[in-house]
Amino acid sequence: MDFKSILDDKSLSSKEKTEAISLIIMSDKEAFSGLVVFASKLKDPAKATCIEAMEYATKISPQLADKACFDFAVSSLTSKAPRVKWESARVIGNIAKFFIDEIGEAVKNLLENSEHSGTVVRWSAAYALSEIIKCNNSINAELVPAVESICLREEKNSIKKIYLAALKKVKK
Repeated sequence: MDFKSILDDKSLSSKEKTEAISLIIMSDKEAFSGLVVFASKLKDPAKATCIEAMEYATKISPQLADKACFDFAVSSLTSKAPRVKWESARVIGNIAKFFIDEIGEAVKNLLENSEHSGTVVRWSAAYALSEIIKCNNSINAELVPAVESICLREEKNSIKKIYLAALKKVKK
């Protein structure tokens, strides 16, 4: 079954579609690259399902992601659709360590999303930014103060805890 057939299958729930796509891309690196190209042409709901499949796959096997996946996730952070934003942030959080030298644009977009009105978008941005901080790269000189500032304004303790845990690891 191909990606389009899975997405068009009305008998599958959204979760089942995500799982089916994940299984394909986890077993075939070329399929993973193909999904990036395919998803880039979709409307937001279908795109979000594809990115969620990428998130699931990269959580288990982050090395599956290539530069095209990273670039796609970074550009998707600026989508109007909250689900596209949060799934993309999670992909970046899963694979940031492999692309730390190219992380600047992702950080810029994630910092913007850290101010989003949606809790899940902010939580996902916190996850990704925290994973970037844990890489302990030169970007931390700017990122750590920005995250400390976010912590002062963030109202949700669940989101603050993510940032604080990462800050604690780099300040040891």
